[in-house]
Amino acid sequence: MKKKLLAMLFGSALILGACGGGGDDTADDATDTGNDDAATEESAGESASGVDPEQVVQQKCISCHGENLEGQGNFPALNDVGSRLSKDEIHDIIENGKGAMPGGLVQGEELDAVAQWLSEKK
Repeated sequence: MKKKLLAMLFGSALILGACGGGGDDTADDATDTGNDDAATEESAGESASGVDPEQVVQQKCISCHGENLEGQGNFPALNDVGSRLSKDEIHDIIENGKGAMPGGLVQGEELDAVAQWLSEKK
């Protein structure tokens, strides 16, 4: 009984630790200099839907495809994927997966914006 309880507590702590953190931007707000150039630069990369595809790629793709999308091991390079695949093909791969890549990592407006952004990588 004690082993089960300890295992459950350890598992819960592990899950909460992995899911916790982030979301507290008060430190960033305190160092705000009032310069809006950074905000303008960030919004320049956003798609018409307000999604920043480069940020989505940084969050969801670089762990496998490399920090500069140069590819790693069995994961292909994405820094020139637009020269090999059409926007629709890229969209389909992100949506449904291919090879070791599972489908559904990016969805909805983010999926559309990322597929468009990657299709422009030539």
